[in-house]
Amino acid sequence: MVILKARPQDVEFDLARTAIMVVDMQNAYAKKGGMLDLGTGIDESRTNRVIEANQRLLPAARAAGVKVCYLQFGYKPDLSDAGGPQSPNIRKQMAIKMIKERPQDRDKLIVEGTWGWEIIDELKPEPGDLVVKKARYSGFAGTTLENQLNGLDIRHIFFTGVATNVCVESTAREAYFREFWPILIEDAMDHTGPDFTRQATLYNFESKLGWVTQTGDVLAMLERNQA
Repeated sequence: MVILKARPQDVEFDLARTAIMVVDMQNAYAKKGGMLDLGTGIDESRTNRVIEANQRLLPAARAAGVKVCYLQFGYKPDLSDAGGPQSPNIRKQMAIKMIKERPQDRDKLIVEGTWGWEIIDELKPEPGDLVVKKARYSGFAGTTLENQLNGLDIRHIFFTGVATNVCVESTAREAYFREFWPILIEDAMDHTGPDFTRQATLYNFESKLGWVTQTGDVLAMLERNQA
């Protein structure tokens, strides 16, 4: 068992039953010219810090025996998994709206097989990592994620990636409801919208749904316990 410095209190857990979940670190969300940049603009000073934090965390996690998992958000080319005529998803999801309004930018969005859909080069999965494709904000919605985590006997999950207040929050909330222990690494993720959205997510997890920690504290714990 190891102990991690976190808020609201330190967490004790077994690294062999722990995963780190990299949420939607795809070109569409993390690179200039991708969907998020085209739709709302990207602050590269924030995005680059998130990439750098994950570049430090993932090798350390693998070396310590922590399972590395990726979530990859996207839709089939024919959009058959985006939702039917009555689905709220086709009205609220940025990619669906942009495909209709800006078909010339299709390859920059999250259509499977396009540049936008690909995980960024800096954080490509390695052999042995788990990659789960999803078509909704939560990584548990309509996927095999829960079965695969249970099959690996995972109980604690670190979360990184984008966006803190959307896909990270949606997946981490469901993780809590399914009896996993969610731990947000706050400086290894980025949010969309005003900063109060980030603060609200962190407050909710610190007070109600899980734990919050920092990259430096996770690295210190991992490096003390390399396999």
